[in-house]
Amino acid sequence: MATQPWFEDAKLGIFVHWGIYAVDGVQESWSFYDDIVPHERYMSQLDRFMAARYDPRDWARLFARAGARYAVLTSRHHDGVALWDTAHGELNVGRDLIGGYAEALREQGLKVGLYYSHSDWNHPDYASTRKPGRPPELEDNRYSEVAAEFEDLDAWERFLAYRDGQIRELTRRYRPDTMWFDGEWDRSEEQWRIPELAAVIRSEVPDVVFNARMLGEGDYATPEQGAPVIPPEGPWELCLTINDSWGHQHHDHHHKSVDQLIRYFTETIGGGGNLLLGVGPREDGTITDEQARRLEGLGDWIARHAEAVYGTVRGLPPGHHYGPSTLSKDRRTLYLTVFDAPRAQINVRGLLSKVRRVSVLGSGTELPHEVTGGLHETPGILWIAPPAAADLDPHATVLAVELEGELELYRGGGRF
Repeated sequence: MATQPWFEDAKLGIFVHWGIYAVDGVQESWSFYDDIVPHERYMSQLDRFMAARYDPRDWARLFARAGARYAVLTSRHHDGVALWDTAHGELNVGRDLIGGYAEALREQGLKVGLYYSHSDWNHPDYASTRKPGRPPELEDNRYSEVAAEFEDLDAWERFLAYRDGQIRELTRRYRPDTMWFDGEWDRSEEQWRIPELAAVIRSEVPDVVFNARMLGEGDYATPEQGAPVIPPEGPWELCLTINDSWGHQHHDHHHKSVDQLIRYFTETIGGGGNLLLGVGPREDGTITDEQARRLEGLGDWIARHAEAVYGTVRGLPPGHHYGPSTLSKDRRTLYLTVFDAPRAQINVRGLLSKVRRVSVLGSGTELPHEVTGGLHETPGILWIAPPAAADLDPHATVLAVELEGELELYRGGGRF
């Protein structure tokens, strides 16, 4: 996978799940698909979705304070309800809620992302076919598929024409920098006609970035909710909710703390990825204080440690340092994250490069360091004196390890 340079240096994006499901605070789309909420009740939210206090400039200013460099908005989820006044299909909110969002982000220097679901469980022509190879004994969900004997390929062609029409509207009107696809599991790459869809989008926005759910055309991997233990190779992005829900659910107050979000963030960028952090605005378009405070807390930490965030690449592989790290693009400065107040020296293993200086990022305090041990090609261990209490960050402290040359690591097993 390869992608645009801005994406890999963005480090943080905001994932906005906003739609009619915020009215009653039910799960987006899945609540009617899984018969948790009656379909009629779910769709009645459309008439009650007013977005009366929606101010995209408030969103954009908050996202910028969080340290984000891009955002992704659900232009249309699996329920098929478009957040713009589309001329294709019957379901939309009756006004354009995307144009102001795109304009506000660009005013703040943020890249514009749009989420779009391949699936549409409300379109009359969507449940007209089924994924090839799907076992016939599996029960059909009436919103997404039909039994093989009832397939209607003409209806499927009509669905694809509807989808292409909406995609052309999105690309021509808003010129997204990234398009975040979802719902790909319902059909095959061939059924979705992914190469043709990608060509349509790139004909309008040639430098657009796709996630991996644009099957066969994706620019970056998209692990969801679960942080990978072994980071993917190449560009990637962890999408993660601040609480336990993507969209706004009134009962969900189980929010991750700022400390936890900083850990997720530093571990993600240390593995070479971006964090796409999810927020769910209320029906009226406002973001809850609980979520805003956490975004601002994360942003405060990033602002104090920007040198270790932006303009860096993935850091040391696991086993070299107890904690995440990043590396400057010139490969001459390592940034080590230390979460807890150290009670002893901090060590780095397998470092072949000579160390010129170690300091606390932010305060600039220089820390004594030494190397002990080592034999032949196996380097010794770098020991760094622990920072004084006054130099510790309340959430996570970053040490800048300046090297005499580019980073070189020993990855062997030592002398046998």
